[in-house]
Amino acid sequence: MLRLSPNLVPMLVVALVVLVLYWPLMYLANIPAAQRALDTGAVLPCKTALECATQLRSPVLPSPQQLWQGFGNLMFPLNSQSAIPLNAAVTALETLVGLLLAAMLGFFFAIGMVASRAFERSLLPWIVASQTVPIIAIAPMLVVVLGQYGVQGWLPKAIIAAYIAFFPITIGVAKGLKSPDPLSLDLMKTYNASSWQTYLKLRFPASVPYLFTAFKVAMTAALIGAIVAEISTISFQGIGKMLAENSRASDVVAMWVIMLSSAALGILLVALVNWVEHLATPWRRVPQREGGGR
Repeated sequence: MLRLSPNLVPMLVVALVVLVLYWPLMYLANIPAAQRALDTGAVLPCKTALECATQLRSPVLPSPQQLWQGFGNLMFPLNSQSAIPLNAAVTALETLVGLLLAAMLGFFFAIGMVASRAFERSLLPWIVASQTVPIIAIAPMLVVVLGQYGVQGWLPKAIIAAYIAFFPITIGVAKGLKSPDPLSLDLMKTYNASSWQTYLKLRFPASVPYLFTAFKVAMTAALIGAIVAEISTISFQGIGKMLAENSRASDVVAMWVIMLSSAALGILLVALVNWVEHLATPWRRVPQREGGGR
């Protein structure tokens, strides 16, 4: 018998609820706009506001038919420069490289913060302050600075994504490295373990759950950073570039399609982290019993 994943059932229930609620919300949002269009004498292929609610060229909420047509227009051909798949792949590359750079920086800061209280007290306020700078303001300046050194294309967007993502990794890893209880640390001292042996044998394994939780948060942050960087700078590819172009063209349906595609990309990237966590932590897997036996 086909069995659904325990995590899949709640997702399907939420999707069903959203689908049921979408139709009335769509009509409530679009009927006033349709009525205003009819009152101004706009030429529409419909006669009543209720009928026009699903046929507006710039709807507040697109109808399912409009979304379906929008996906068809923006998905194919797959290798087109203006299609979602190719642009989503570019944004995904920027996000993954940004996460890798953020991990390297976050591990460096986290180890320093755990090893030295003075390092933590002096650096932590600046790390927190770095996250208060609006990325939409710093992205163009960073791209200009990097461009002077020949760093162009998708790499500056990845660096901006890393700038956003390193904070949760730093805090999560530092929390994980501090998680071993004092008795375990005393035991390592009893074994005359060096600092690096304590990190490798105790602190790093203890930080694994915190690490992957931080990676999931950082992945979404890196994706947002990459998209905002694409919007804020001159970009020729990427989800952010598509959002900026369709925003200037006032194509509401296309913007909804791109935003939904961006959400799907985020789900896939976080699922990738879950998959890596599943492979890296076999001891956390719960064995499935067959037939309810002992």
